Amino acid sequence: MVVGAFPMAKLLYLGIRQVSKPLANRIKEAARRSEFFKTYICLPPAQLYHWVEMRTKMRIMGFRGTVIKPLNEEAAAELGAELLGEATIFIVGGGCLVLEYWRHQAQQRHKEEEQRAAWDAMQDEVGRLALALEALQAQVQAAPAHSALEELQAQMREVRAQLCVRDPPATPQAASEGKVQESAQA
Repeated sequence: MVVGAFPMAKLLYLGIRQVSKPLANRIKEAARRSEFFKTYICLPPAQLYHWVEMRTKMRIMGFRGTVIKPLNEEAAAELGAELLGEATIFIVGGGCLVLEYWRHQAQQRHKEEEQRAAWDAMQDEVGRLALALEALQAQVQAAPAHSALEELQAQMREVRAQLCVRDPPATPQAASEGKVQESAQA
């Protein structure tokens, strides 16, 4: 059936990632509205990101030692909310990758255990068959070295000998003498 072949875990992980996007948007909205969230969670990473980005750009353009002005609070809050939303999506995606890796490893271990069990069963069967072969070879060596044809010929001789002893071959003269003796006795 096709449903068994479709990786349901991957579909579930994709669904979780899709749900993480609206979650990230909600976190962004909460960051914009809440002063505590904005001040202590969004602003520091945004200012750090702005500082690293501007410093890198200035060095690439050849301006060393220029002082970088921090972002204003509104722009930093917006950038911090965006960074937080992206970090949420990234963390959920990374978590899905880790879970998929663990699931794959568990499947590999299970498959290897099944193969090992099948291998052990085959080894046991080979050992049992080797013992049976040795027993049969011992029986063959212990039995007389007659061929099947010789055995049949010996049995045929025995049957013929038994037939000859019980009922001698009837000749016409012997048959008439036997009838005379029977009538005389009667």
